[in-house]
Amino acid sequence: MRTCIGCRVLKPKHELLRIVRKKNCTIELDLTGKAPGRGAYICMNIDCAKLALKRRGVDRTFKLDVPDNFYDTLLEYFNLNYS
Repeated sequence: MRTCIGCRVLKPKHELLRIVRKKNCTIELDLTGKAPGRGAYICMNIDCAKLALKRRGVDRTFKLDVPDNFYDTLLEYFNLNYS
């Protein structure tokens, strides 16, 4: 079970999208769920992505300032795949 960084609800890992922080402190979407690095999870819906943006959930989870363009990429991914 993993906690969504948007809505903070526990869900099974396979129901969530993984976000990964690489060793060089870059943040990426991990569509395979197996990329090396520290992971965070988000529900596969745009409402949770908007909550994560509002609450700066990725920043809080990884304890660093995540550029706004990552949140733009996250919202774009959900708009393209889940709307």
